[in-house]
Amino acid sequence: MKNICTIGMIGLVLALVNCQSVNNRKMFYENVQPERVSDRFSFTEGPSADREGNVYFTDQPNDKIYYWDWKTNRIIEFLDKTGRANGTHFDKDDFLITCSDDHGEIWKISKDKKVEILLKDFEGKRLNGPNDVWNDSFGGMYFTDPLYERDYWVDFKQELSHKSLYYRSKNGKITKLETFTQPNGIVGSEKLGKLYVSDIDAGKTYVYDILGEGRLSEKRLFCEMGSDGMVMDKHGNLYLTGDGVHVFDRSGKKIYHIPIPEDWTSNVTFGGKNNDVLFITASKSVYILPTKVKGIK
Repeated sequence: MKNICTIGMIGLVLALVNCQSVNNRKMFYENVQPERVSDRFSFTEGPSADREGNVYFTDQPNDKIYYWDWKTNRIIEFLDKTGRANGTHFDKDDFLITCSDDHGEIWKISKDKKVEILLKDFEGKRLNGPNDVWNDSFGGMYFTDPLYERDYWVDFKQELSHKSLYYRSKNGKITKLETFTQPNGIVGSEKLGKLYVSDIDAGKTYVYDILGEGRLSEKRLFCEMGSDGMVMDKHGNLYLTGDGVHVFDRSGKKIYHIPIPEDWTSNVTFGGKNNDVLFITASKSVYILPTKVKGIK
């Protein structure tokens, strides 16, 4: 009986591995590796794609925003003096929203480079340093506010005793939703009704149900991995970063790993003409990886 059970378990494991391999072949091209587009930066972060599929990203130590032009595969400087932008996301009107943590602010930047400061404090106290942001179709945004004190901050004094997830409504009302050890990466999908938030120092990623404008369910543990950044594909798979890119299915099971030859992989998004190219920010470099799947809109 023991041998039969053992053989049965081996068969089950092999079946699961084979199923996972089939799924991976449906998602990724065989023998196609990430391509380094450029390595001229100090530390890349915060990629997000505009309506045309061009991907904007930040080089925070150098206080610059660049974009990847998918038509030419070139990197072009977009903006100097960005408020030390970190995470970014395009809102429904194609404005670039940036977590500009030099003074604990969130900026709204037009394509002609006009800047509007959307917020800089919570209840009269300076934010720690907004890190990552996701905009919804209501015109609001969810953002994380951990604390990574930068050596270029001048006369910084911590005014908030917590590190939290917030929601800013389209009317400018800011609500603190939840406190974490060190909240970081964030991404959502109204189509799937989910919001994911990483508590990177706790080594966990959580999922919420989106219940309405700025309204979330109780958080649930999604997986035992923290993440600097994240993106979702149209099937609801979640891509987390750190040691390369780790792909989890909707149940929280890890199904794939994309190695990146850098010290740290900070963030990832989908871009390109058909929204099917992974754009990866990693230390001093940026990479692209064509896939068989598309990012979720």
